[in-house]
Formats: sequence, structure tokens, C-alpha cells
Amino acid sequence: MERKIQLLMQEKPVIQWICKSFDELSTPELYSLLQLRSAVFVVEQNSIYQDVDGKDLKSYHLMGTDNGTVIAYTRLLPKGMSYADQSVGRVVVAPSYRAYGLGFELMQRSIRASYELFGNDTIRISAQLYLKQFYESLGFRPVSDVYDEDGIPHIEMVKIPG
Repeated sequence: MERKIQLLMQEKPVIQWICKSFDELSTPELYSLLQLRSAVFVVEQNSIYQDVDGKDLKSYHLMGTDNGTVIAYTRLLPKGMSYADQSVGRVVVAPSYRAYGLGFELMQRSIRASYELFGNDTIRISAQLYLKQFYESLGFRPVSDVYDEDGIPHIEMVKIPG
């Protein structure tokens, strides 16, 4: 709790936002984003699964960096990669940056980038159930029952433009 209070008293860091295709990623960027995904999805959430799934190669990678380190990230997938609709996945903010509210900004930027890259069509996500209200605040609505994905309850949600 004391750490969160200290962070809230500090100024929000200046985050550099960038979106790149896989081929445009530098080796340090790729390493940093994979390190963040592994630290949160595998270690913190204690979920053993194959993160490197082949979809990165044909996706775009939206990254927020602080001094060259990826601290916020999403993977933007075209139609047909995960769903018939375009999608946003691997949504993650580094634990030490969560007190700044970067998740909302990250998703707003991801939605805009997805529309710019793939067209103003429906975006479909697989959301961790505990984040359902967060995604609803961004205009997503649930379209499935709760299901288990890698040991974590999830729900499928969509955002229909307009």
C-alpha cells in the first residue's frame, strides 16, 4: 500500500507509444515485450502456456516504453488470426506501472490503432473475467459464457464501432 501511495504522489512517467509490425521490431524491443508478457502471464498469473504461438509474426505490436523498456503492450491481430473479427490480445501493463492507470490509455490506443490498421469493424477479445467491467467501460460487451483459458476464467467480448 505504501508503494502505491508513493507512486500516486509521483508524476506519471513520460511514455513513448509506438506500433510496429513484427518485421519492424528491433531485437531489444522483441526481447522486452516477450519478457513483460512472460513476467505477467506466466509467472505472476501462474499460468503455464505457450505464449509464443506463431501469431506474433502477422500481428502488430503496440508498445508503451519508458527509457527503452516495454512497460505496456498489446498485440493487434487482423481478421482470421484468432477470430473472424480483428482482435486485441496480450494486454499487459508492468506491475510497477499499474498505479498510473495506463491500462485504459493502452486500450484506447489499441482500439484506435486496430481501426486504423484493419478497418472500422468489430473488435473481439478474450477478456479475463475479473476485467469485464474495465472492458465494458471501453465499449466492449460480453458475447459468451465464462470459460477457462489456461486456468483463468475468461469471457469473450466485442466492441462494435459506431
